[in-house]
Amino acid sequence: MSQRELAQAVGLSPSAVGHAEAGTRDMTAGVLARIAAVAGFRLALVDGNGHEVAPMSSEAVRDEANRRFPAHLDTRYSDQGWWHGPHRYDRAQPWYTFDRRRDVRDRYRRRTGTPDNHLLPRAGDSPQQRADSRRREYWLRRAQERERAFLAGELKHVGEAFECTCPAACDALDDWSGRPVHAPECPCACDVG
Repeated sequence: MSQRELAQAVGLSPSAVGHAEAGTRDMTAGVLARIAAVAGFRLALVDGNGHEVAPMSSEAVRDEANRRFPAHLDTRYSDQGWWHGPHRYDRAQPWYTFDRRRDVRDRYRRRTGTPDNHLLPRAGDSPQQRADSRRREYWLRRAQERERAFLAGELKHVGEAFECTCPAACDALDDWSGRPVHAPECPCACDVG
């Protein structure tokens, strides 16, 4: 293409194309992208190893106002050291947050590496659901450790298990929300101890 044809195709003046070819004036990245598109190419960023750097995912998590988080900030779950102080406990806890301070962000990056992208929303991301999941995992680990100790014979000092002999009337009265409830005729007294 001639300079005049290229200028018309990308919306520039012919003199701007001439200056760019002569190296006397720079072009913006947007203009370079339009010129590349006219030639059937596209501009891309590559890392030090020559691999193309992908853009941020459009599906990445958003703030409470449904805005994207800034690309230079690393998002994380809000229950991982939420930023608020005691004067902000009346605010609802967000699902995701980030660190404004670069030294804090860099500390997370040293510990876990630089993320490729912002978090992608998943089911179970709410602070309450994450807390419930951590609690379940904790009790599962404890049960597995007790079973391991039992099978290894480490619990031989523990006496025989107590067997409850409560009549069916106790089960009908008890809602299992606190201490056991017994029928008046119950001889067991299994909650004493």
